[in-house]
Amino acid sequence: MASSIVEPQEIFRKAILESASRIILVHNHPTGDLEPSSEDIAITKKVKEAGELIGIDVLDHIIVGDSAYVSLKDRGII
Repeated sequence: MASSIVEPQEIFRKAILESASRIILVHNHPTGDLEPSSEDIAITKKVKEAGELIGIDVLDHIIVGDSAYVSLKDRGII
Protein backbone atom coordinates (compact mmCIF):
# COMPACT_ATOMS: atom_id res chain seq x y z
CA MET A 1 0.00 0.00 0.00
CA ALA A 2 1.46 3.32 -1.08
CA SER A 3 -1.08 5.55 0.63
CA SER A 4 -4.03 5.65 2.96
CA ILE A 5 -7.03 7.91 3.25
CA VAL A 6 -7.48 9.78 6.51
CA GLU A 7 -10.38 12.08 7.24
CA PRO A 8 -9.99 15.01 9.66
CA GLN A 9 -12.93 13.81 11.78
CA GLU A 10 -11.06 10.57 12.47
CA ILE A 11 -8.00 12.52 13.54
CA PHE A 12 -9.87 14.91 15.82
CA ARG A 13 -12.29 12.41 17.41
CA LYS A 14 -9.90 11.36 20.20
CA ALA A 15 -8.60 14.91 20.67
CA ILE A 16 -12.15 16.17 21.20
CA LEU A 17 -13.01 13.34 23.60
CA GLU A 18 -9.89 14.13 25.63
CA SER A 19 -10.49 17.91 25.49
CA ALA A 20 -7.13 18.42 23.78
CA SER A 21 -6.29 21.89 22.55
CA ARG A 22 -3.25 20.82 20.49
CA ILE A 23 -2.20 17.75 18.51
CA ILE A 24 0.85 16.49 16.63
CA LEU A 25 0.33 14.30 13.57
CA VAL A 26 2.74 11.39 13.11
CA HIS A 27 2.92 8.72 10.45
CA ASN A 28 5.55 6.48 8.93
CA HIS A 29 6.89 5.97 5.44
CA PRO A 30 7.64 2.24 5.27
CA THR A 31 9.97 2.86 2.32
CA GLY A 32 12.21 4.95 4.58
CA ASP A 33 11.92 7.95 2.23
CA LEU A 34 11.39 10.99 4.43
CA GLU A 35 10.39 13.39 1.68
CA PRO A 36 6.81 14.56 2.32
CA SER A 37 4.55 13.56 -0.56
CA SER A 38 2.08 15.97 -2.12
CA GLU A 39 -0.63 13.96 -0.34
CA ASP A 40 1.17 14.40 3.01
CA ILE A 41 1.27 18.16 2.49
CA ALA A 42 -2.35 18.36 1.32
CA ILE A 43 -3.76 16.37 4.26
CA THR A 44 -1.62 18.36 6.69
CA LYS A 45 -3.04 21.63 5.40
CA LYS A 46 -6.59 20.22 5.40
CA VAL A 47 -6.26 18.98 8.99
CA LYS A 48 -4.67 22.24 10.15
CA GLU A 49 -7.55 24.24 8.64
CA ALA A 50 -10.12 21.92 10.24
CA GLY A 51 -8.35 22.28 13.58
CA GLU A 52 -8.53 26.05 13.35
CA LEU A 53 -12.31 25.82 12.90
CA ILE A 54 -12.76 23.73 16.05
CA GLY A 55 -10.06 25.30 18.20
CA ILE A 56 -7.49 22.50 18.11
CA ASP A 57 -4.01 23.61 17.02
CA VAL A 58 -1.97 21.24 14.85
CA LEU A 59 1.56 21.81 16.16
CA ASP A 60 3.47 19.60 13.73
CA HIS A 61 3.31 16.65 11.36
CA ILE A 62 6.20 14.24 11.75
CA ILE A 63 7.11 11.60 9.18
CA VAL A 64 9.14 8.67 10.51
CA GLY A 65 11.48 6.65 8.29
CA ASP A 66 13.89 3.80 8.92
CA SER A 67 16.25 5.61 11.29
CA ALA A 68 15.26 9.27 11.07
CA TYR A 69 12.31 11.61 10.93
CA VAL A 70 11.29 14.89 9.34
CA SER A 71 9.16 17.66 10.82
CA LEU A 72 6.86 19.52 8.45
CA LYS A 73 6.95 22.43 10.89
CA ASP A 74 10.77 22.56 10.68
CA ARG A 75 10.45 22.49 6.89
CA GLY A 76 8.13 25.51 7.02
CA ILE A 77 5.21 23.59 5.54
CA ILE A 78 2.94 24.30 8.51
